[in-house]
Amino acid sequence: MVARQEVSAWRPPVAGVVEVFHAHFTEHRYPMHVHDAWTLLIVDSGAVRYDLNRHEHGTPRDTVSLLPPQVPHNGSPATAQGFRKRVLYLDLSHLDESFIGPAVDGPDLCDPVLRRRVGQLHTALAHRGDELEAQSRLALIGERLRAHLRPRVAAAPRTPDRGVAHGLRDLLDARLLQGLSLDEAARLVHAHPAHLVRAFSSAFGIAPHQYLTARRVDRARRLLLEGQPPGTVAAAAGFYDQSHLTRHFKRLVGVAPGHYARTARATAARVR
Repeated sequence: MVARQEVSAWRPPVAGVVEVFHAHFTEHRYPMHVHDAWTLLIVDSGAVRYDLNRHEHGTPRDTVSLLPPQVPHNGSPATAQGFRKRVLYLDLSHLDESFIGPAVDGPDLCDPVLRRRVGQLHTALAHRGDELEAQSRLALIGERLRAHLRPRVAAAPRTPDRGVAHGLRDLLDARLLQGLSLDEAARLVHAHPAHLVRAFSSAFGIAPHQYLTARRVDRARRLLLEGQPPGTVAAAAGFYDQSHLTRHFKRLVGVAPGHYARTARATAARVR
């Protein structure tokens, strides 16, 4: 088999994420090494075996692995086909040093919800303009990781914090065009970021980033109906660029902004 090495890496504009790293290796073997950040790893095909603190571990497709900073580990393919992985390197703002010991004891987490959320975060991080979604997903991932590493006695379900939820909705409405980070919103409404996301989603049945995107798409529709070109509408509706507008517009409306605008012009011409 010909050895394959495919790698992509970038640093997104999302606080707490030091690096995003995607790779496909068939033969590459990592020697023992350390990182100064948390390594949050999912495998999309194949499997990885690694040694951490002199114990052997494995990461199949349905597992999330969390390797702590400053603890030596290695890595190699566990199958002849190699492995395809996605990695997030996270600083200590979401998980501090107190979680290193529990992570050494149990780095591999069999949690389908966590696995899905990590995959969704990778998708959000791949698109500029979706930073609020990435921040929200990262906050919930951090909360779930902390629960795994430091489990607590189950508490009674809490009712939605509607004051916090409405406060965030007011902020999103006021900052429709320029947007705001999840950390900034949390400071302004005096709530933990993860609690803020949960309270909003529970109160309104939609995540904060989905609400903001829907409001922006609605604004884009109005501007397109007024005859403004899609390239101008993207910035005027709060999107990062025209590609960002097009992706979300098609997902919510079903057609691209240009097609929507042409249809609107043709319909207007018929009904005059």
